[in-house]
Amino acid sequence: METSSLEIRMAGSGDLPNILDLYQHLNAGDARPSKVNAEQTLERLEGMPGSGVLVGIDCDGIRSSCTLIVIPNLTRGGRPYALIENVVTHASARGKGYGKEVLAAAVERAWNQDCYKVMLLTGSQDVATLNFYRSAGFEQTKTGFQVRSKKVT
Repeated sequence: METSSLEIRMAGSGDLPNILDLYQHLNAGDARPSKVNAEQTLERLEGMPGSGVLVGIDCDGIRSSCTLIVIPNLTRGGRPYALIENVVTHASARGKGYGKEVLAAAVERAWNQDCYKVMLLTGSQDVATLNFYRSAGFEQTKTGFQVRSKKVT
C-alpha cells in the first residue's frame, strides 16, 4: 500500500458536485439529489454538532468520503454515539489508504464529541470489504437489522 498525502476536512457546499460524482463509485446509477436538496441536507448535517461529510482530497480532487452522524443519547451517562455511512473511495484511488484515513478522521471526530462508540453497517458480503473495515479498526460484534422504504427513487 502506498503512503498517502491526503488532506481531510469537512465538506462545504462547494464540494457537493464532486461528492455526488464520487457517490457513483458507491452506488453506480444511484439517483442524484437536486442541488437544492443536497445543499439543504448538508446544511442539516452541519447543524448537528460533530456531524457532517468528511472528504479526503489529493491532487486529483475528492478521492474518499464518509458521512458522520453524532447522535444524542440518554444512556451511557448521556454520552452520544456516532454512525458512519456512505463510505466511498474513487475506484482509481483504492488501495492507497485513503478510505482508512477518512474513517480514522471520522472516528477521531466522534471521540472528540465524547461518543462512547462509533458504528457502521455495510451491505457488502465481499471478503475484501469486510477485511477493509476490520483493518480500519472496526469489529464485527453486533447483528444489524434494517427496514427499507418501499418508495422507489
